[in-house]
Amino acid sequence: MAVAEPVRISTDSRFFAYSRWDIIPALAELAHFAYVIFLFVAFPHLRWWALLPLGLVYSVSISWNINGISHNFLHNPYFRWSSLNRIFSILESVTMAFSQVLYEDIHRRHHMGNADLPDENGRTIDPLSIYKHGHEGQAENPWTYVFISFFRDDPREAFNSIAKKDRREAWWGVAEIVIFVLFYALLGYLNWRFLLFFVPFWYFGHCLSYLNGYYLHYGGNPDIPVAWGVSSYHKLYNWLWFNNGYHAEHHFRPRVHWTQMKELREQIKEQHREAGTRVIKPPHALGFLDPDLPARKSVVTPSAATATSENS
Repeated sequence: MAVAEPVRISTDSRFFAYSRWDIIPALAELAHFAYVIFLFVAFPHLRWWALLPLGLVYSVSISWNINGISHNFLHNPYFRWSSLNRIFSILESVTMAFSQVLYEDIHRRHHMGNADLPDENGRTIDPLSIYKHGHEGQAENPWTYVFISFFRDDPREAFNSIAKKDRREAWWGVAEIVIFVLFYALLGYLNWRFLLFFVPFWYFGHCLSYLNGYYLHYGGNPDIPVAWGVSSYHKLYNWLWFNNGYHAEHHFRPRVHWTQMKELREQIKEQHREAGTRVIKPPHALGFLDPDLPARKSVVTPSAATATSENS
């Protein structure tokens, strides 16, 4: 069955390119940045028992932003004007202290590989593949994937990948790094103790994002396009995470706008059933609690490492 891939939603908005609903994630990003400022301002006035939960909220908010706001933005930039999209990209980079431009390239290659298995030389197309550092076709242990993947990121690799197509855009990625480093250096200059408090929660937030990413693909089939991802239809999760739970649908049709995920699910539901596409009950970050969690075992089908999805 051929499945239409809706991309642009009709809108008469002056500002939003795809849907007026994008005002929600756009405002959510502004709130996220405001929370960083709040943490800095409140830090000298609060005791540890108050700072600890506030820091954990920031950690969770990083995964929330990366997998919801930031993720949807890189597939379908929110604004009609490129200058607004650039400003939003910079704001995202500052809020989470990583470059949105470099992340876009990493995520592009993630969709090219779709959690592919390593080739005979141990390489994967997908730099985020849960099989990249596994053994004998197994997914990597979730503990190492979650807590070590952060240190495996190579900004130079992303820069070189972008520069092959657009060297100016690659340098924008560098500019974003410089901007957020200067921003947090200023905060550290004003209160160095704040950075000592902030950095562990920042790191843990990115670990939570990797935890979410692990169960977005654990139990998926890297050789069947409709089963590349693993979905969760938990209502509250999808409401808060901007339909990130529809991940099998997203990998099958990555350009579909986040507001159209339920519609896409209905279109390909039968294909999911025939392919045995995995669905988990809890949100992806709690995927390890799924009652039907499969054992970590080798994927025995040949890797379709050269298969690519329809990329943004």
